[in-house]
Amino acid sequence: MTIFIFISIILFASILQTSTGFGFSIMATPFLLMIFNPMEAIQINLVLSLVISSALIAKIRKDVDTDLLKKLIIGSLSGLPIGIILFISADITKLKTGIGIVLLLLTLLLVLNLRIKRTKRGDFVVGGLSGTLTTGIGMPGPPLLLYFAGTAMQKETLRATTLAFYLFIYSVSLLIQVLFVGTNKGIWTSIGMALPLVFAGLYLGQLLFRHISQKTFRIFTYGILLFTGVYLLIK
Repeated sequence: MTIFIFISIILFASILQTSTGFGFSIMATPFLLMIFNPMEAIQINLVLSLVISSALIAKIRKDVDTDLLKKLIIGSLSGLPIGIILFISADITKLKTGIGIVLLLLTLLLVLNLRIKRTKRGDFVVGGLSGTLTTGIGMPGPPLLLYFAGTAMQKETLRATTLAFYLFIYSVSLLIQVLFVGTNKGIWTSIGMALPLVFAGLYLGQLLFRHISQKTFRIFTYGILLFTGVYLLIK
């Protein structure tokens, strides 16, 4: 049963990440916590997310907003150390509950057609929050989703820029995790088992992306946030 759950989590989250530019860490991490301890779940997520981002970015790098990418990376540098401190010292259950509440509140605002004006400062702040969440719980996506879902950014630019950012944030976060909390053989065995599923998800997700309209893309965004917020709150 545990193997079936693991397969389902990885395959579905890979399809979602590939077709929307978001989703793997947001979907996978909460469910991986059902069958792994926090360190294992986060490190499995970081490595697999890095594999997905690396595999996809070559084909879509022309759509990356390089100016925005630089701001996100610079902003994330302040959040990365905060996240690992929270992970080491904080109660992970309370941390997840707090994030779940924030996700639900902000999702409601987005459904009510809230429009967030992109600013230079906002780009840095979102990058910082993503850095904190990546080293803290392995989930950089929520701040980016909330920030960009309220703007009129095209889905191609959104997907490419976030994937490029993930290449940086996942690599650095994985290094920080390994250095400060260690790793184990079981994590890398699970990663090896998951890789074929990830590549299957890459293929299926690319097919799905071609058929997703801007409206559908927005609905996916809200759905991911709502589902994750509720799950984190009740778990």
